[in-house]
Amino acid sequence: MAGRVFVDLGMSLDGFIAGPNAGPHNPLGDHGTDIHQWIYKTAVFRERLSLGGGGETSADDAIARETFARAGAYIMGRRMFDEGEVGWPEEAPFHAPVFVLTHSPREPWVRPGGTTFYFVTDGIHSALEQAKSAAGEKDVQISGGAETVRQYVEAGLVDDLQIHVAPLLLGDGVRLSAGLAKAPLSLTTVGVCDSFSGVTHLRFRIPR
Repeated sequence: MAGRVFVDLGMSLDGFIAGPNAGPHNPLGDHGTDIHQWIYKTAVFRERLSLGGGGETSADDAIARETFARAGAYIMGRRMFDEGEVGWPEEAPFHAPVFVLTHSPREPWVRPGGTTFYFVTDGIHSALEQAKSAAGEKDVQISGGAETVRQYVEAGLVDDLQIHVAPLLLGDGVRLSAGLAKAPLSLTTVGVCDSFSGVTHLRFRIPR
């Protein structure tokens, strides 16, 4: 079903999507990148970052490939962008327009491979309208961070939630649900895949 808005996040078993002390020089915080070890091994991840061949063609790869394919545009918060700007390679992995929520105007940042970052200063609804227009028949992915995801969920603008749960206890960090004003929020389970390679993929629909 095209034209949907979805969230796709990695999460530790104890509910953290990033570790403590996150910042531009410590992306995802202390041990936060451990949450995403599963995708770093996939063939599609290496393709998206132009790292050459190799990588695993597994159930994880198929799920990651499907997620990349459905996204025609992305939305993220300024903190996530600041962390990624210093860490992404020259050819950022999105290969689509990315709309960054910010209070500081900035000219679009064009990267090789089809990624252009646009900086939106007039709120989440404006960013979503622009992202939907750019995505066409594809979906819009809300990439993070936690505060950005919470804003869209609380506004009733998210259709689907996909979480990749790593068998990892971080003990501290950033929780997706912390401060969620709309809680409790009932979700409809639409898919579960345990690849037995260090991650469990969960898919939910958020009732409007």
